[in-house]
Amino acid sequence: MHVVLAFDKFKDALSAGDAGAVVARALRAHHADWTFDVCPLTDGGEGFAEILTKAAGGKIQSVKVAGPRGAVVTARYGLVTARRIPAAAWAMLNLPALPANARIAVVEMAQASGLALLPADQRDPWRTTTRGTGQIIRAAMDAGARAIVLGVGGSATHDLGLGALSVLGFQFRQSDSRILPSVAPKDWARLARVTRRRGPEIPPIRIACDVANPLLGPRGAAKIYAPQKGLCPADYLRLEHESARIADLLMKACAAPAHLCDVPGTGAAGGLAYGLICALGAELLPGFALVAAWLKVEARLSAADIVVTGEGRFDESSFAGKGPGSIAQNAMAMGKPVHVFAGRIDPLPVRAGLELHPITPPGQGLPEALRNTARNLAAAATRVFAPVFAGDKKLAPRPRPRSARRIFRKR
Repeated sequence: MHVVLAFDKFKDALSAGDAGAVVARALRAHHADWTFDVCPLTDGGEGFAEILTKAAGGKIQSVKVAGPRGAVVTARYGLVTARRIPAAAWAMLNLPALPANARIAVVEMAQASGLALLPADQRDPWRTTTRGTGQIIRAAMDAGARAIVLGVGGSATHDLGLGALSVLGFQFRQSDSRILPSVAPKDWARLARVTRRRGPEIPPIRIACDVANPLLGPRGAAKIYAPQKGLCPADYLRLEHESARIADLLMKACAAPAHLCDVPGTGAAGGLAYGLICALGAELLPGFALVAAWLKVEARLSAADIVVTGEGRFDESSFAGKGPGSIAQNAMAMGKPVHVFAGRIDPLPVRAGLELHPITPPGQGLPEALRNTARNLAAAATRVFAPVFAGDKKLAPRPRPRSARRIFRKR
């Protein structure tokens, strides 16, 4: 029996790689003859740099950079050689011709500008910037990177990328031409002009992103994402107005098209995508499709007898481009039995070949569930698989757990 374990992270509890390892350990105890392929997933946030770098046999680098509110943090990014990137992923990157030994940097903005770096009482999009993300990109350039692949999940920021651009050759000036000492949104009222100084050429940047939100409007970055970063509802209109003004300044300074604010995906990471596209010609790529090509997911699923996936929460939105939902859809299309384990599973219609397993015991509150995620996941996997397979390579029928039966009866 060959099992593919393709988990995404359990937010605030377990990384994608650790989740797969937990299930592999639990099942090996009962099935010594089974083989396991741990294929951790990423949506561009936590784990993006490490997962893609390891898959391509690259090296992880560390660099000291500014965190979301300026405190120094140690960030990690990856360097891989072009020839080690799978052909399908390389084609998606659509980079200019590069030698086979060219260095490609894999950068994860959450390492420097991520929400997880701040306690709840420090989350405030008026005061956070992407300066540290720009510093990682600059460090990668100094290390010889000829292109940047940037994952933008999990941001704490809404600065339209001005912090990153301040490290990559752009200057933000007040009405008296003095350089603005801070480009956090709290200081935008004093920003009057954007200029670019001479400096090293910025390599091509490709942004891995599955967010379809534009920069502005009712589906824009401020409306949809800023509240989870600490924005008070009463401040939304002010942030939206200032975002539109700053976007216009940047657009005019860079001679970018006026419709760029409306392009799906430009609202990603508090407008970091907008800033990098507008100022540096960065390009958006579908995040999970790139990750799947990079990790050779299709071939790995094809070789599986069983596919096991999951994340912290699984619901209907998981089938709209998220990693575990995409894994489940692709595996079911191949006729593979799929098992999903999640801390919480919302009501879903029945899908042939898909089994859903909530791992949180009844009555266990969120804080306790987060502390016990690894234990809960191992126990759930053992309940599902240990008594069923007993060395048989065919997936045996199995009644759903009581919690899963309740979920389906609601429909």
